[in-house]
Amino acid sequence: MDAAPRGARIKGLGHHLPDRVVTNHDLAELLDTTDAWIVQRTGIEERRWVTGDVGASELAEPAARAAMDRAGITADQLDLIVFATLSPDVYFPGSACLLQARLGCPGVAALDVRNQCTGFVYGLAVADHFIRSGMMSRVLVVGAEVHSTGLDMSPAGRDVTVLFGDGAGAAVVEATEGPERVLGHRLHADGQHAELLWVPAPQSRTMPRIDQQMLDAGLHYPHMQGRAVFKHAVERLPEVVLGVLEDHGLGLDDLDLLVPHQANLRINELAGRRLGLPEHKVVHNIQRYGNTTAGSIPIALSEAVADGRVKPGSLVCLAAFGAGLTWGASLMRWA
Repeated sequence: MDAAPRGARIKGLGHHLPDRVVTNHDLAELLDTTDAWIVQRTGIEERRWVTGDVGASELAEPAARAAMDRAGITADQLDLIVFATLSPDVYFPGSACLLQARLGCPGVAALDVRNQCTGFVYGLAVADHFIRSGMMSRVLVVGAEVHSTGLDMSPAGRDVTVLFGDGAGAAVVEATEGPERVLGHRLHADGQHAELLWVPAPQSRTMPRIDQQMLDAGLHYPHMQGRAVFKHAVERLPEVVLGVLEDHGLGLDDLDLLVPHQANLRINELAGRRLGLPEHKVVHNIQRYGNTTAGSIPIALSEAVADGRVKPGSLVCLAAFGAGLTWGASLMRWA
């Protein structure tokens, strides 16, 4: 009998959140808003923000070490680090290289993925296909963000600032020949809608890349056309979940758990209803952490595994939508 084809599975997960809790009441004092307004529109009650000078790679290190401990490996056994973030420590080099240095594994390949909220799904797809090709056997996939140092803390930034939190999640992805594995992915983008959600400065298309006029206009802060983003998200998320299930001859009745990107509780609730999924099959933790962008899916998945919602044999779908616009889904049978 022929051996099963080489595939990839998640062997270990970890996540890390800063200690500092920022409630809606804390933000209400700065942003001319209320706890009720934030909860009604987003579902968010609190989020975690870093204290002091902390970059994405520093926040990622404990999550990565936890994932490696659970996978039973050390950093020098990795073949590749894939780091998904929209908030790199510095303009360059990438945060994957900085994390590699923190983990003490020189020589291990390292790359950054800049797909914002969909970054972890894209990163998992990169890891999966490197492993399927035989080029790599163990890949650390990280999603980590420090949003709090880049938010407009004036009333002008209210609609965006209340959404975001800091956090990191990580997964060790390793080669397997068993049936419990990452089954496949669907990845999409539509750059014609890029300006619906973006940070336009600094930018390499102007010289200087940032000037006082840009700062005065707040172009170094996130800008979002919220209603348009919401509309795209509630259409694309169900579509991509159904698509990746269909690719493998599966349906919604086969799905045990959907782990969506945590952008807005109302988006995820509506997407779940459109799919006809019962509430217990959709993971929500945005109430406690806000939107941690590339960190949100690995944090939520790590918690779901830890509390027993993901069991051996579970069919799990990860799905995300975000800036770019980008969206995608990954489907896996849990080992």
